[in-house]
Amino acid sequence: MPDGDGYAGPAELRLGDSTFTVHAELRGYFEPIDGRYHWHGRLARHEGLLAAMTSGRAQAVLRTAEGAAACDVADPDPAGRYRVTGTGLPPFSSDLAG
Repeated sequence: MPDGDGYAGPAELRLGDSTFTVHAELRGYFEPIDGRYHWHGRLARHEGLLAAMTSGRAQAVLRTAEGAAACDVADPDPAGRYRVTGTGLPPFSSDLAG
């Protein structure tokens, strides 16, 4: 990651009773207004995940080798990549998350 605070690599997304192995590109920042760390990113296209997402948004858990965190998963973009967002400790190492 260019700013040194992020993650790019393999991850597991737990959505309901299903787990998907995905490639994630994540980054985050500390927001002084609310005093929380916000992280976000994209999950590479995954056919199984495309089939499992039956509504526009879902809550899931994203796990990397560095940690796990609850996240929101949103509709895919035109390339089939899903946006993920979360607050608090991210599923990757971060000096900014405290």
